This record gives sequence, structure tokens and C-alpha cells, in this order.
Amino acid sequence: MLDKKNFYIDGKWVSPIEPRAYKVIDPSNEEPCAEISLGGKKDIDKAVSVAKKSV
Repeated sequence: MLDKKNFYIDGKWVSPIEPRAYKVIDPSNEEPCAEISLGGKKDIDKAVSVAKKSV
């Protein structure tokens, strides 16, 4: 199973501030095929803040 729990923010892979794991289901066999993180408000605020500085 793939593990894709980090976010790419400000040129590097970072762990989520508010980790919320989510299993992705393969529709062909209905088995989990990956686990990702769903970003929370703090994660989004961080990404937006960094993006605004780059403009």
C-alpha cells in the first residue's frame, strides 16, 4: 500500500500539522491501495501563507 501522508509546501515535503489519515480504495477490487493525509485548516493556512510570499 502506498504511503503518501506528507504535503509539498515551500519546496519540501512536510508532515501535516493536523494529521488525518484517509485510506484510498481501489475501485477494481475494493481494497485499500494507498493512505493519504487530508489537510486541516492549519495545513491550508501554512500552504497559502507560503504561496502568498512567492508572488
